[in-house]
Amino acid sequence: MADITVWIARGVLMLLRLGLFGLSLGLTVISFQAYRSQGTERLQYAFIGFAFISMGVAVSNVVGQIGWMTETAELVRIFFQASETIPFIVGFAMLYLSLYR
Repeated sequence: MADITVWIARGVLMLLRLGLFGLSLGLTVISFQAYRSQGTERLQYAFIGFAFISMGVAVSNVVGQIGWMTETAELVRIFFQASETIPFIVGFAMLYLSLYR
């Protein structure tokens, strides 16, 4: 019984992550459309920021799947977690630039 509960919880988590990825892609598309219509530098930075945040969400979903499906070495796990953090850093830095330039 506990095994079924874990699989259901993982399924719900997967759906939540899919929803998060859809929302981040939606923000990226909207910011791209705003950049295309206005063409300002601020909107360009915002679009790039949202694109990197969407990439970070996608990478974190993949890393999350790898984490519970396989037993990986600690150094490999740290590498994957760093690769998931870097797009968020770039994305939020670009959003920061879009707001303060």
